[in-house]
Amino acid sequence: MEFKMKEVGFFTETANGRLNISGDEQHGFRPYQLLVSSIAVCSGGVLRTILGKMRLNYEDISISADVQRNEAEANKVERIHLHFKITGTDLDENKIHKAMELTKKNCSMVQSVIGSIEVEETFEIVK
Repeated sequence: MEFKMKEVGFFTETANGRLNISGDEQHGFRPYQLLVSSIAVCSGGVLRTILGKMRLNYEDISISADVQRNEAEANKVERIHLHFKITGTDLDENKIHKAMELTKKNCSMVQSVIGSIEVEETFEIVK
């Protein structure tokens, strides 16, 4: 990837279009938002794959992310709590729990930040 400077922040061109990145939310995504998004969406994608392989029928997955930052240390991200709402019928809670364990183990973004950022993943089944 190549990043080019603009008046406020940077940008990169991707196959999906231009991605604007800036410390000022009015001019692009903030870097911490991209970090959290990468971790959340990677986990969600891995979870989808695992649920499919387990032949668990689900209709939807939504993810909320609660981020804890440390202002005293450059506002670094210290903790991310991802909460998955999995919508479906006849979903076995024990199988979903196993799928969540496999998700954390197989998400490259989560594995990349282990030891630096605490990542907690919880779920609820919505019928």
